[in-house]
Amino acid sequence: MINLYNAHISSLSIHRVGNKSRNEGILLSAEPFKTDDELMPLLKEYFLKPFRDKEENYYQFTHDTDLEFHELHSLVTEIFEDPQKSHQHSKKIATYLFDQSLHPHIKSGEVYVAYFEGLQIDNEKVDGVGIFKSELKQDFLQFSEGENQLQAQLQQGVNLNKLDKGALIFNVKSEEGYKILSVDSNRYDARYWLESFLGVNAFEDENFFTKNYLKFCQNFAKDVVLPAEDKKQEVMFMNRAVNHFAKNDKFEESAFMNEVIDNPDLFPEFNNYKAEKAPKYSIEDLTSFPIANTAVTAARKKIKNIISLDTNIQIKLDFINPESAERFVEKGWDEEKQMYYYLVYFNKEQKS
Repeated sequence: MINLYNAHISSLSIHRVGNKSRNEGILLSAEPFKTDDELMPLLKEYFLKPFRDKEENYYQFTHDTDLEFHELHSLVTEIFEDPQKSHQHSKKIATYLFDQSLHPHIKSGEVYVAYFEGLQIDNEKVDGVGIFKSELKQDFLQFSEGENQLQAQLQQGVNLNKLDKGALIFNVKSEEGYKILSVDSNRYDARYWLESFLGVNAFEDENFFTKNYLKFCQNFAKDVVLPAEDKKQEVMFMNRAVNHFAKNDKFEESAFMNEVIDNPDLFPEFNNYKAEKAPKYSIEDLTSFPIANTAVTAARKKIKNIISLDTNIQIKLDFINPESAERFVEKGWDEEKQMYYYLVYFNKEQKS
């Protein structure tokens, strides 16, 4: 879990890179950017707000041979070792980004390299390096006063409410490739930022495993539980799965299966489905791992607990009190109407 509110920017460098395939140039600033007390809070919010509003999906630098051959990893490491040289290394980072700007759709823009102090991740205060890029410009009117006349000029600038691209690299897990967050608002070439420039893969920690295992369970519920039973049991299976994750600090697959799968016939189906689908979720041979509460909370928000019927009626099941659905909702078949039905028991209607 991260906390970015107390972070501050200790140094900032700004450069401009063009599209190399279109013979656009690169402008490297000679000195670090000198800002004032009015602009710096706005820039900090511009850089960090997208990461506060985003699900924490961490990445890490990766290389087929060894991380020592990963150019961006080496540059970031040198900045962490000597933050006083961050501007010097920021030029190399901008040049490296320019060298990756070969796709004809890639837009020119400003590159910001910031050194942060006071970032908090997993209850630990650490430094960080932020690499950001602004690409899209917006029109705005600039007004000036003349003698008895107000003048207006059309200009272009960067919208501080939307960051186009960004990476926040925390100074933790350096030997594993650091923990990195990334945003990319303009996905006209998805490979450009994450693959070509950053060169990252998903960081395989408890957040990664918790999120992926719950995604696997959600698809098992849709592909196996729903066809074998019904929509109610699909919803209840996922409710039991999420509740199991929520009340445990560590995941043990055998305990999970015994608690969550209430139909014995689904045990072999679960094992077969995992054997087939596990590579998709990177959970091969994964039977035990620490549980990340933030990933459980995020998954719970995405799980649908509504049964939608073709008669334009919806039944919403309560995830807080799942035993109510088990005790008070029954499914049956009406021979006369040749239709399924749900029978719902209650004492009185609640006021909405």
